[in-house]
Amino acid sequence: MADLWRADPWGYRLLFLALAVFVLFARLLPVGQEPGEYPGPDLLLCLMLAWAMRRPDFIPVWLIVLATLTEDLLLLRPPGLWTALVVMATEFLRSRVALTRELNFVVEWLLASGLMVAMLLAYRTAFALTLLPQVPFSFALVQTVWSILAYPAVVGLSRLVFDLRKPATGEIDDQGRRL
Repeated sequence: MADLWRADPWGYRLLFLALAVFVLFARLLPVGQEPGEYPGPDLLLCLMLAWAMRRPDFIPVWLIVLATLTEDLLLLRPPGLWTALVVMATEFLRSRVALTRELNFVVEWLLASGLMVAMLLAYRTAFALTLLPQVPFSFALVQTVWSILAYPAVVGLSRLVFDLRKPATGEIDDQGRRL
């Protein structure tokens, strides 16, 4: 009975949605928001990249859009810009699922890190082109570095707590479909 939620992708989708709500709620709490403090990692981004690299069928595009657009609206960011960047990054990973299945963790971490840095640069470029005010580059870079450093913890917790792992080559599910 305990493995019932693991047998169906909808169990993981509901779990992802619950984790996204929890992370958003934690980001909205007025804790540790003193001027001059370092920003925390973007745990929702780490979660989406880790799950998209390990089991892209568990987080469809509509769920990524729902979580990220909600985050955009609640954090008062320009609606859709960060959402579009996250969707492009996760779809990039989804289209390379056969490649990422064979990667060891260090290369996977480097790939996720490269995507995070590329997303940071694209986000700041869009802000610069539209002449929107933005936080200092060092602040955004520190948040990206924290996110890169938090990625292994998110992957480890996803593996140990939620048993989210990469499928082996040729592995099939209960219905006989290739994973």
